[in-house]
Amino acid sequence: MNPLKNTLPLLGQLVKCVPPKLADALARKYKIQTRSFSPTSHVVSMMYAQLSHALSLNDVCDALRNHQSNLSQIRDCVPPSRNGLSHANRTRNADMSEELFWATLQTLKDDYPEFMTEGRYYPGLPHRFTRTIHAVDSSTIQLVANCMEWAKHRRQKAAAKLHLDLNMQTFLPAFAIVQSAKGADPKVAWALCAHLKEGEISVFDKAYVDFAHLYHLDGRGIFWVTRAKDNMQYEVMGQQATREAAVNGEACGSTGKIMGQQPSEVPEKGKKRKYARKKIKIIRDIRIKLRIAASFESYPQEFRLIEAEVEVKNKMVTMTFITNNLAWSAVTICELYRTRWGVEVFFKEIKQTLQPADFMGYSENAVRWQVWTALLVYLLLRFLAWKNTWKHSFSRLFTLVRGIIWNYFDLPDILARCDTVKSRMRARASPECCYQMDFDFT
Repeated sequence: MNPLKNTLPLLGQLVKCVPPKLADALARKYKIQTRSFSPTSHVVSMMYAQLSHALSLNDVCDALRNHQSNLSQIRDCVPPSRNGLSHANRTRNADMSEELFWATLQTLKDDYPEFMTEGRYYPGLPHRFTRTIHAVDSSTIQLVANCMEWAKHRRQKAAAKLHLDLNMQTFLPAFAIVQSAKGADPKVAWALCAHLKEGEISVFDKAYVDFAHLYHLDGRGIFWVTRAKDNMQYEVMGQQATREAAVNGEACGSTGKIMGQQPSEVPEKGKKRKYARKKIKIIRDIRIKLRIAASFESYPQEFRLIEAEVEVKNKMVTMTFITNNLAWSAVTICELYRTRWGVEVFFKEIKQTLQPADFMGYSENAVRWQVWTALLVYLLLRFLAWKNTWKHSFSRLFTLVRGIIWNYFDLPDILARCDTVKSRMRARASPECCYQMDFDFT
């Protein structure tokens, strides 16, 4: 049976998730001169560049020109010229693309609140927590040094950085900054954590450790978990009470189910979870104060240091964690830090699947346009995956959409057909298969 047809090509069905006339409204807000190349056409062109893995401006413009009749059905868009697209990426304020992403995300939150709670579950999320967990990290995007003077941070290297605050419950960005790699991570952390609310949890790598910032978070009632730097000097103030059992419901907001999963997905007693818990062995759990005068001035209070052996790639590795929470168990703190790996998974999907590093412009504005458009495409694909109950990987969804981007197939029908494809039978490699006629494939 042939797939169902739609009145829009697949690219148009994806663009349909963006609020109509939003791009035009933002263009008026940022006083962008449109002329013949409308803001909507600009956004659709950049989205197509991400979905098709385009490598150059000519690649984008030639393809859109060849499909001009199909493109015109997507909100009356027109194909750009090479110089027109280059000029738009260089001169049109990239803040428009940033606000377009956040406005689209907010619209999906308002119209589909279930998407934020059921859209995706990260299997490494610690159990019992209803508090919002923020994983803060950055990813470097290599650029060409002799073409991008604004991004030079070493003699012969240039790079841009995507600083991200990832909400682990929704697995979507809560805050992001795109800038040159020159800036120090601890300085950017102030802006990344400015929107956090009292009682929420922030987890970040030791590259973001700034004791003045950590003390600021503690004063706002925000729990933080990170790793201690190797050269940190401190005094031991006392032994922290060790609790091997999980923290009680009042401390972490336990609801009796695993946060981020549906009730039907909670494993029954005695059954193994798909995500096996790693081994953790607590070596010591102490309360400390900083010894260096400058550091003590930045953080004059006691905080907690946990040294533990953690399983990493089937090997036990000793790690030292610090946190301002004195109530939760040491194992819970270690599990919280492991949550930070989710942001690495997010960066992998953005950089390896969408490939925003193949830049089509040299200016900072053009780079920001491309990165924010990649985040927008990621958001829309995630939303369509949730809406159509897609059970396979994000990379498979992306390759499926890319292969039929100009077809008029109905996307929900195509995704449903992928779920009905049965896996092929696999023969068991056993000696009896070589000699017996009655093969055993069980």
